[in-house]
Amino acid sequence: MTWSFPIGRLFGSEIRIHATFFLLLLWIGAAAYLEGGVDAALVNLAFILALFACVVAHEFGHALMARRFGIATPDITLLPIGGLARLEQMPEKPGQEVLVALAGPAVNVVIWAVLAFGFGAQASFQQLDNIEDPAVGFWGRLAAVNLFLVLFNMIPAFPMDGGRVLRALLAIPMDRVRATRTAAYAGQVIAFVFGFLGLTSGSPILLLIAIFVFVAAQAESSDVAMRDVVRNVSAREATITTFESLSPEDSLATASNSVLRTTQHEFPVVGHDGRLAGLLARNALFAALDASEPPARVADVMERDVPSVTLGAPLNRALDALNRPGVSAVAVTDRHGHFIGYITRENIGEFVVIAGRRH
Repeated sequence: MTWSFPIGRLFGSEIRIHATFFLLLLWIGAAAYLEGGVDAALVNLAFILALFACVVAHEFGHALMARRFGIATPDITLLPIGGLARLEQMPEKPGQEVLVALAGPAVNVVIWAVLAFGFGAQASFQQLDNIEDPAVGFWGRLAAVNLFLVLFNMIPAFPMDGGRVLRALLAIPMDRVRATRTAAYAGQVIAFVFGFLGLTSGSPILLLIAIFVFVAAQAESSDVAMRDVVRNVSAREATITTFESLSPEDSLATASNSVLRTTQHEFPVVGHDGRLAGLLARNALFAALDASEPPARVADVMERDVPSVTLGAPLNRALDALNRPGVSAVAVTDRHGHFIGYITRENIGEFVVIAGRRH
């Protein structure tokens, strides 16, 4: 996810923080400081950090359950409105998807139980009305928020946990694409409700949640539909084989001329042995040219860790690689590792459109 950066790894997953998360901390800290001074600001900041530790635990509930079914979670990103665990894929068996979806809220139930019975925290939803008040018990507020997270996440608004449970149940009597589309529509309807409540109550958080749910539901529906089309298709069908390549020793001036001469956004950098040395994205070139002392060679700017698939590999494998952060293209090679072409998400989208019209 753009505008996010890693802070560490846990259980094989990278934990990332979105830049806007710090705006939330600044807002909470400043509001508490103006209301009650330094002590109030420190207590509220500690509460927010404890709250997001619970959010991380929630996301690891999903990640560790998914691991039981052989699905990795490359990263977990903290956002101002919560967390997002990026699973390599969702289980396609309804029962497994239900377990993965419920694992997150189950972690919050456990946290609430520990706070209530281990720390004697008295949790009630009335505490949520004064959640920013340091005078209200710290552990009681945290217990109340965990109960709220359970109920909120179980709203059947795809792609929240309740929406995923709904999709899994719908996938029993109908195909997965139709089930996803139905759950996404339900999520978008609820997003409109959240948006209306946010506008009428003046709540920016509800508006952010509404936008997130609406956009994410549409994106998930499109992704599932795309995967259904390319399910039994090989990488060969969507490989770009007509392109202009660069050499690692080419200058940035040469690369700039290639940008002007073509409509390519990505330029394979191929060595003398015919193997891919890296990939130069147009945006990376522009950023290098803007530097006070631009690098001299393409090799100094290109991406070196480019994922690859063989020509006969399933196209879904290339799509999975393209969903990783920072991956703009996937290299396609023959059985001997020689570079043949590359695949972008845009090209897969064009293939899906053409394939749909052929039918």
